[in-house]
Amino acid sequence: MRRIMTAIAAAALAASATRGQVISTAEGQAKLIASADPKLAANKKLVFDMYRAIVQGGHAEMVDRYFTPEYLQHNPNVASGREALAAFLRGSRPARPIEALIQLPIINMVAEGDYVLVVSQRPLKDDKGEPYVTSWFDFYRIENGLIAEHWDPALKSAEM
Repeated sequence: MRRIMTAIAAAALAASATRGQVISTAEGQAKLIASADPKLAANKKLVFDMYRAIVQGGHAEMVDRYFTPEYLQHNPNVASGREALAAFLRGSRPARPIEALIQLPIINMVAEGDYVLVVSQRPLKDDKGEPYVTSWFDFYRIENGLIAEHWDPALKSAEM
């Protein structure tokens, strides 16, 4: 795992001339999911489509299209399992139309083997209520064409 993380980190640094810029155009996002390797392109497309339908679209009824039944979640605020993820989605966001692009301020998407890393911006507020922007990372493991595992830097929340 350490070797894979090192390879992905190196690829993330070298993957884009738009380093640090938000990719919000159709052309730019299409380049994010493109790859000369068909497996890597398919893995990135799976994650891209999942973001549109699940993360921003809130379509809990579509989790079986993107996640394994045994899905492992490493975010302390969401239980593992596809059904637990669907329940979390139903309780945390309404279903919205599925858009063609990811609206989240996405910076890069990198794939290596069975892993896809998504780097995005995340607007937050500090303890004084002042807004700031930080980086967010979502890391996915793909198994047989579905997302089997997810990691992110989320801390345990009392609100969850």
